[in-house]
Amino acid sequence: MKTIIGTLIFCFFLTYTGFAQSNGDCLDCHDDPELTMTKDGKEILLDVNPKRFSASAHKEVTCIECHVGFDPDEEPHKEVITPVDCASCHEEAAKDFTHSGHFNEISCTSCHENIHRPEQLAQIITKCEDCHKQPAADFKSSIHFTDANGPACYDCHSPHRAEIAGAENCLSCHAETEFAEKNGKTDKLDFIRAYQESIHAENIECSDCHSSHAIFPVDSSASPVNRQNIVQTCNECHDDVVVDFLASEHGKAFESGFENAPNCSDCHGEHEIYPITDSRSEVSRQHEVDACLKCHLDTPEVTERMTHSAGFIAGYETSIHGRKFYEGDSTAAICSDCHGAHTPMKASDANSLVSKFNIAATCGKCHEEIAAEFEASIHGEALLQDIKDVPTCTDCHGEHNILEPALAASPVAPQNVSQEVCGPCHESVKLTQKYGISSDRFSAYNDSYHGLAVRFGDVEAANCASCHGVHNILASTDPNSSIHPENLAVTCGECHPGANKNFAIGKVHITGEADNDQLIYWISTIYIILIVGTIGAMLLHNLLDWIRKMKEKYQERYYTPAHYPSKSVPKKFVRMTLEDRIQHWGLIVSFFALVITGFMLTFPEAWWVIWIRKAGGEGLFELRGLLHRIAAVVMIAVTLYHTYYCLFTNRGRQFIRDMRFGWQDIKDMVVMLKYNLGLSKTRPRFGRFNYIEKSEYWALVWGTAIMTLTGIALWFENQSMAWFSKLFVDACETIHYFEAWLAFLAIVVWHFYYVIFNPDVYPMNFTWLTGKVTEEEMEHEHPLELEQLRKEEEEIDS
Repeated sequence: MKTIIGTLIFCFFLTYTGFAQSNGDCLDCHDDPELTMTKDGKEILLDVNPKRFSASAHKEVTCIECHVGFDPDEEPHKEVITPVDCASCHEEAAKDFTHSGHFNEISCTSCHENIHRPEQLAQIITKCEDCHKQPAADFKSSIHFTDANGPACYDCHSPHRAEIAGAENCLSCHAETEFAEKNGKTDKLDFIRAYQESIHAENIECSDCHSSHAIFPVDSSASPVNRQNIVQTCNECHDDVVVDFLASEHGKAFESGFENAPNCSDCHGEHEIYPITDSRSEVSRQHEVDACLKCHLDTPEVTERMTHSAGFIAGYETSIHGRKFYEGDSTAAICSDCHGAHTPMKASDANSLVSKFNIAATCGKCHEEIAAEFEASIHGEALLQDIKDVPTCTDCHGEHNILEPALAASPVAPQNVSQEVCGPCHESVKLTQKYGISSDRFSAYNDSYHGLAVRFGDVEAANCASCHGVHNILASTDPNSSIHPENLAVTCGECHPGANKNFAIGKVHITGEADNDQLIYWISTIYIILIVGTIGAMLLHNLLDWIRKMKEKYQERYYTPAHYPSKSVPKKFVRMTLEDRIQHWGLIVSFFALVITGFMLTFPEAWWVIWIRKAGGEGLFELRGLLHRIAAVVMIAVTLYHTYYCLFTNRGRQFIRDMRFGWQDIKDMVVMLKYNLGLSKTRPRFGRFNYIEKSEYWALVWGTAIMTLTGIALWFENQSMAWFSKLFVDACETIHYFEAWLAFLAIVVWHFYYVIFNPDVYPMNFTWLTGKVTEEEMEHEHPLELEQLRKEEEEIDS
């Protein structure tokens, strides 16, 4: 009974106490704006606004559920009451809070202050702004604040943990389909999600590029990822790269405000930035060329500003580098290998990887051995001395359109290297004078057998590189040079089997000048004097003869009776037998075949040679050497037969006796000269052959012997150089050339006159066709022979 009574009394007491400590009881005092207390020297407001409390999340909670450990009847309450333990109800929130950066700085009431959760974003910012003034100010200017659906502080930082927002916070909205659909940005989903696989996903947060609180649209000039700001944004991490970029042509164009100048994201991408070793990267080796050509070939605004033409840039695609690249060769040179990734500069810039003085080192990154050879060469050493006129890799091979030497279109192809690469420098008067090198070496080569053969398509004939080397060109005085006298036998032996030291005797580049080679100079000089003197004398002689005969024809035509009685058929005498005419025909055909093919070999660019090439085709032109040798064999065969004829036949032996020179020939020549000058009224009386015919014949014998001997030496040049010397072959070539001119001009000026243009026989002397002459012709040209023939006839008749 006592127990029941005690229990009832206890419950009543609790009920009484609870009623006594209702929220209304507390508010009787605490609903007073002037209610304060002093703690630690600070005045603390104890006012609780009933309206705010009734609207709060705690409106169903009584005051004493949070505030415990005090005597409500004691006024004022004890100075230190038991602290409010929010964790007793908000266990998870409290747990998060203890791990936050706020834990040791503020309490729950620092933010909540007994108020309900605000529904307006501005109220949250205002509360955070109490401590985070600058971030709040930045946030208020951002797109997140101005967007009605934008996030609040706690959406990114979480309410109680208040951690630093990472990419996962941003992606929780921006990478979600629902968010994209709600904001009309479904077309950006793949772009945003690409970040998760990018190289930045490992250690770069969204806020590192876009900013943390001051986030603006990309097209805003205030955005860190705006086109004009992206370089400086990247600079936060890649400062060394940005320095290189700003010094490059790309950087200068970008800084100048050129709209089409590339910045970091134009090449590397934005969210989809991958390591350059990743094939997905726009600047990986698989895609870099296309990335560069997108601007340098396909963007008119860019091509208009470039120094080089679009065709020059496109040349890379057909070059050996470009073709190998497109075939899948990952080691083939691409744009950045030569120009640098972030440092492309004009070739005129001393810091450019493709400048005159840096290109060899740039090429050497791939062509290491070749670069080492070039550096030790005479060109490489000159380049190290900053001589800008010296050739480097691109001067010979080209720049973008670099082709294999085996291709006919390559400047360093065997048929092109001398004309297109070596010639322009070594034939330049300006350069040869400036550096004191011979200016006639190239022209001498060009006119040589090798030069002529190369100029017209012979890819096996020696060009400049065949003798001097390609990248390892050294001075001839250098013992390591391929053209050093001690090495010439080996060098020449590559084309001329059996080459020996005799190949080094004599000048290599023959110019015909006295200071080049005395022997060749004097041979040339003597022949020139001989040609001028001989042909000049022939011209003068024939001119006088022509004038005299024209006078006689004039007198005969105008000072003789106009009518002549009919005459019987004139008597004819055999002057050339069929055998004689066959020999003559063989000589004619072989001689003119030699003249034509020989001059085609020596003057392949002459107008008449070009005409023959067009008419007969390149096949006929390429046979000129073979035809020249066949004609030579025919002439030698005719010569050998004529020798036999003169030695072993009666008519031949008589021919030689009649062709011998005597004092009478000298006398006849003097009388003829007087007659032609009008100093004598009688002309000399000739026998079977006059001094003119004898001169022609013995000149033919001499010329044939000289041309045969020198021709054989040139035909078998390897053996000739090995047995004698290169100087011997050069001398033979010079003699052969000038003797050919002498023979050709002699035939045209001397022989053609007497058998064609001579007024006595014009339009021609038909003896070479019929073998016969009339009695009248014999009386005029060979009266002594006619007398002899008549005497022989009389003896036979008697």
